[in-house]
Amino acid sequence: MTPSQDAIAALERIAYILEREREPTYRVRAFRNAAAVVRALSDAELEERSRRRALGALAGIGPVTARVIEEALAGAVPEYLQRLETEAPPVADEALALRQALRGDCHVHSDWSDGGSPIEEMARAAIAIGHEYIVLTDHSPRLTVAHGLSVERLREQLDVVRDVNERLAPFRILTGIEVDILEDGALDQEPDLLAQLDVVVASVHSKLRMPKAEMTPRMLAAIRNPHMDILGHCTGRIVVGRGRPESEFDADAVFAACRDHRVAVEVNSRPERLDPPMRLLKLAIDTGCRLAIDTDAHAPGQLDWQLRGCERAAACGVSAETVINTMPAGDLVAWTRMRSLADSGPGVGAG
Repeated sequence: MTPSQDAIAALERIAYILEREREPTYRVRAFRNAAAVVRALSDAELEERSRRRALGALAGIGPVTARVIEEALAGAVPEYLQRLETEAPPVADEALALRQALRGDCHVHSDWSDGGSPIEEMARAAIAIGHEYIVLTDHSPRLTVAHGLSVERLREQLDVVRDVNERLAPFRILTGIEVDILEDGALDQEPDLLAQLDVVVASVHSKLRMPKAEMTPRMLAAIRNPHMDILGHCTGRIVVGRGRPESEFDADAVFAACRDHRVAVEVNSRPERLDPPMRLLKLAIDTGCRLAIDTDAHAPGQLDWQLRGCERAAACGVSAETVINTMPAGDLVAWTRMRSLADSGPGVGAG
């Protein structure tokens, strides 16, 4: 790489790590903005401004980002980046092995709903960390606060995904949705359109305090739907800030239904969710459910959160063979197609 490319890479890597560590958005944006400024300069102008210590005079570059650029242009790894790279805590070998077995992420958002980055930017970030695919799962219409996708917007998104896939092949963006489980257990999108998608994640986002006697049949009805592939963040809990308690449901019945109807249980890696709780994750594994270890990422740096889910799953003794996103993209799509066509009654194995 050229010195200017080194500077851009350093700035973008810093932004990525800050995003992963849930630092304030303005800090992340400062480094991405600085990278955009550097990208717009010629190599000669960048070198000249660096030599004169005049980078800070440019709009979008401050003292910290200027120093990162100057150190990168000098051929060094910027001190700021070095510090961030060495702050990661140690990870157990079992969790690392599970992360290495994962080929993709089945729950990723873009700026089409409540994510912060374009589809292609999310895909390129996934490529950079070694993924072979992501499943694009923007929200469904009823979640208006997250700018959920109408039928028309989802169809338009499918065309965009097709174009991006042509540019990024062999990497694949699999088509999908995070569809709301409505109060009666129906899925919040047209069945014919759900049938066209590669992967459907279904989650409860409303009436989370519904009594157990009502929440359980609501979830069971959704799990019986042949278009549902993954049960997303099953308790809906939030474990940071003021928090949010777990939804109440009959976990034995729900996980048995997931096993019998070939619906994977999501291990949601978002640090404010970490859902399901460990006791329920162990129950899902003991019940014989398949898992999907996902990030629910809304920004590129959050794709690295997958390791958190791997740590929790590995601590429960999960086998990589039971995690659906250890499959190649083609096998994963074949699995979702097969389970949607199969008899969804009791007796169907986990597969």
